[in-house]
Amino acid sequence: MPAPTSQIPGVYRRRIGDITVTALSDGYLDGDLSVLQGINPAVGAAEMAAVFQPVRRTSVNSFVIHAGSRTALVDTGSGSYLGPTAGWLRRNLEAADVEPSEIDTILLTHMHPDHSAGLSDRNTGERLFPNAELVMHENEPVHWANDAAMNQASEREKLLYFQAGREQIAPYRSAMRLFESGDVFPGVTALPAQGHTPGHTAYLIASGDHSLLIWGDIVHVPDIQVAHPEVTIAFDTDPEGAAASRHQLFDMAASDRLLVTGMHLHFPGFSHLVRDHGGYRLLPESWDQAFK
Repeated sequence: MPAPTSQIPGVYRRRIGDITVTALSDGYLDGDLSVLQGINPAVGAAEMAAVFQPVRRTSVNSFVIHAGSRTALVDTGSGSYLGPTAGWLRRNLEAADVEPSEIDTILLTHMHPDHSAGLSDRNTGERLFPNAELVMHENEPVHWANDAAMNQASEREKLLYFQAGREQIAPYRSAMRLFESGDVFPGVTALPAQGHTPGHTAYLIASGDHSLLIWGDIVHVPDIQVAHPEVTIAFDTDPEGAAASRHQLFDMAASDRLLVTGMHLHFPGFSHLVRDHGGYRLLPESWDQAFK
């Protein structure tokens, strides 16, 4: 028998009361620590080496929510925008037996290419989720459609954030719902956490006595930012606001002993957060082979 040449699908399911949340891997993005702000580079490198991370590996995750008759997808991955190590969401949706046509709601945490680039076909402009309503904070489309803000951006940001964002949501204009905060649909509450982008949003999933906080991009490099929540990243629209939102949600997660996950926690990401020596520590939940 020949040796295997491919990885198993990136799919992991978790019950939250009567709601099922399925973590799906879109892949990962590698980079260096030069994008981090607020930490000495040598300290950052030492902390990454201490956890056997030779590079800044950023997992890219999305989540399917089955709640009653609703099938929602939180973020759509990278599509074809960010290279071969990302853009695996559609294959993992198939492995999870979820057809794109079954998705009736797409919840965006925000409009960055590793979250919204999977909305539409880059070449044809076709909706990749033909029956889905697109739901996000009202600040997101306003900001990325702002020509004045675009003119102040770098060339990379103009292409990947402003232009790409406009292309990705354009086919959904007739099926878009914007919110400020509060209930999105039964069992899911939007918690605005601006800073990373003007409309960056976390989603609290709750059913009975069980809950899960999907905190979006509150962290990009968990190996550093969990212990040092003051550390920001170059991709933040408002670094000071992003740090404030991170402190707020970290405090909420630790105080309320919430189960958390996020788009850039190492897959599948389900974890608890505890206070530790003035910072925090992430405790990944043990893998459970049973699904019940």
